[in-house]
Order: sequence, then structure tokens, then C-alpha cells
Amino acid sequence: MRLRTVRLIVGFAFGLLPLAADAQQAGRVYRIGVLSGVPPAALSSRVEAFRQGLLERGWMEGKTIALEYRHVGGQPDRFPAQAADLVRLKVDVIVTTGPAAAVAAKKATSTIPIVMATGGDVVGAGLVASLARPGGNITGLTAISPELSAKRLELLKEAFPGVSRVAVLWNPADPGAALSFRETEIAARALGVQLQSLEVRGPNDFDRAFSAITEKRADALLVVRSPVTNVHQTRIVDFAAKSRLPAMYSRTGSAEAGGLMFYGTDDHDLYRRAATYVDKILKGAKPADLPVEQPTKFELVINLKTAKALGLTIPQSILLRADKVIE
Repeated sequence: MRLRTVRLIVGFAFGLLPLAADAQQAGRVYRIGVLSGVPPAALSSRVEAFRQGLLERGWMEGKTIALEYRHVGGQPDRFPAQAADLVRLKVDVIVTTGPAAAVAAKKATSTIPIVMATGGDVVGAGLVASLARPGGNITGLTAISPELSAKRLELLKEAFPGVSRVAVLWNPADPGAALSFRETEIAARALGVQLQSLEVRGPNDFDRAFSAITEKRADALLVVRSPVTNVHQTRIVDFAAKSRLPAMYSRTGSAEAGGLMFYGTDDHDLYRRAATYVDKILKGAKPADLPVEQPTKFELVINLKTAKALGLTIPQSILLRADKVIE
């Protein structure tokens, strides 16, 4: 009888643990800073995936959490000021989107936990000591996978075998974009493709880049993701359509916005997974103890509507491998 009583008491105590945790959080609204290269509207579906991930773990916006957005409008030089603003607000966690945002947040604070939703070469950039043991106050997910850049160029070449000169739009000031371009150069040599490097650091660089593409008569276009190319995606898509250029994009949603081809990570999955990190940190885990994870889902999206408008034929071998075909 005594043993049964002890068991009941222990069971009752364990049953109260979740209630105690809830009571500890009751009345407090945790503030989560979101630092991005583009306005929230441009990240709507990704942010919604992040919100859903938090909701699945019991965090409700407006009741237990509040999101504080800061963005740079495609101008990376504004990241330090925006990161400093979140630090002044004393947010509980900073979530970064993209390599440049992560670097700025890391420089702005060594105490506030930072979660990367889509990081770049996090070890090479000095953000973490290693993927397995990040150390410091930053962890999360990297959108970099060694085969991505090579695969984009390979798919572009397979879809259009006659392509020999590919124009590449990229921002050398963005660590992730710089790494992707280096990997693209290696892939180009293996595929026998000549690259036309076109640096776009800001909005005023696009007209010059477009003129150079036309002048050199590039056969195709490859767009490396960065805040500046993300913000000006419509300009790029319109130029490719006007020039009748087959184009490969590296940002989720590009094909849905009229781009011909997209291959890359499923950003919505990464943002959902970022919510797991935030949940653990708000419950007491340290970023230094949470390994950085790499992408596990990759998507190939083909916009057949765009292909038809450009008078291009996508091989059946490519269409059969596509995760999504827009008609």
C-alpha cells in the first residue's frame, strides 16, 4: 500500500511538470527578432512556415511570442544597423535569413541566441566552430550543400545542350553568393561551359549587367541568390523573358514568379525546422550545444508556361525529374 502511494505521488509530480513549465511562461511574451534581406511581404510563405512550426510547439504569436521584423531592402550594407536595433530591443532570440544577416547578427551580439534559418558557409565564415559543435551563441540551418551549384549548371546544360556561355548574376559582398559562384566556376570547367561573371551589389548595377549580357550574347542565365537578387527578382525575370534567355534560379518561389527553372533547397522546410531551434532555446537550451543542420529536401521546379512563351522545349528527361511543373 505504501509503495502504491509513493508511485501515485511520483506520477502526480511528473504530471505537474508540463503545468509548471506553462506556469513559468504564463504572462510573458518572448520577443523573436527576424533579420532579413527583404521585406516581410517577400518572405510571407516562409515566415508562415516558421510561425506554423512555432505553433506546433505551443508558441502563439501575440500570446506567448512576438515577432520583430528588421530588413535591409536588398542593401546588405544596412545589416549592421538593423542587427544593432534588434540588440537594443533586447529580443530573446534573433532569427536570420541568409549568410549576410547571420554575419551581421553575430557581430552585433555575443550573448543573444541567434538561429540561422538559411545560413551559408557557416564554418568558412567563422560563424561556428563546426557543424557538430557550433560553440558561441549561434546555430541553426545552412542552405549550402556542395552539390547545389554544380547541379544547377548541370540541369541547365542538360535542358539546353547547345548552351556554351552562361551569364551569372551574383553579389560578391554576400558570403553565401561568393561561395556559390566559386562552386559554379568549378562546375563550369567540368562541363566545358564559359561563365560571364556579372557582379550586382545594388539596384543600380542591373542595367549595366543586362547590357553586358546582351552585348556578349550569353546563351543562358544563372541567378545566384542574395538579398539584392531576391529583391529585384521581377526585374531579372522580365529581362530573361524579353531577351528570350533560358534561366536557372536558386531562390524558392522563382519559378512561381515566372522564372523558367529553379533548383535548390526547400526554404519552407528550413524555416519550419528553424522553429525547432527557437523552441529549444526558449526552453533553456544553449545554441553552442545544438548542432547546425544541413538541408535534406531539394526541389526542381519547371515553369512550362514560361518555356512556351520563350519558344523553348524542356526535355522529357528533365520534366520527369521535376518535383513541380507549372503549366
